[in-house]
Amino acid sequence: MSINEIEAEIKKLDLKDRATLAKWIVESLDDLSEAEVEALWVEETERRLDEMEQGKATEIPREEVMRRARAAILR
Repeated sequence: MSINEIEAEIKKLDLKDRATLAKWIVESLDDLSEAEVEALWVEETERRLDEMEQGKATEIPREEVMRRARAAILR
């Protein structure tokens, strides 16, 4: 089954079941070894770099990120 097929099936679930599934997925990440976690971060970093190089994503200056974070916390 492809990730797109899985996504389509997940969207058919009600909110409570999707939340339960999401919780299980997040908790399952705790079972990864340090090497597996590092490999996932390398993969994600490469994906983001590719998006930047292809113009699909743009950088946000640190100051702007911090401003948004503070604003979100203080709401």
